[in-house]
Amino acid sequence: MVQPIDTIHYTSDFKKSYQNLPHRIQRLVDKKDVWFRKDAFDPRLKTHKLKGKLKEYWSYSVTRKYRILFRFAGADEIICFDVGTHEIYR
Repeated sequence: MVQPIDTIHYTSDFKKSYQNLPHRIQRLVDKKDVWFRKDAFDPRLKTHKLKGKLKEYWSYSVTRKYRILFRFAGADEIICFDVGTHEIYR
């Protein structure tokens, strides 16, 4: 059974990055957020665990170029750390 995400916390870095995105990408982030809240592992999001120094984090796709970096804080709670291109992984 799919566990919906009830609570999402956004860091100040995430909020700043979101504000700097093109408006078209902001709208896509908002659309994907709805899917993510219903099912964090919806195949359309390509949610995956990261490796190396970011092994505690997960990511999902907004577009082929843009990603959201997050971490689970509980079964139905996450923290979003950043949104942007692959540069967010550095």
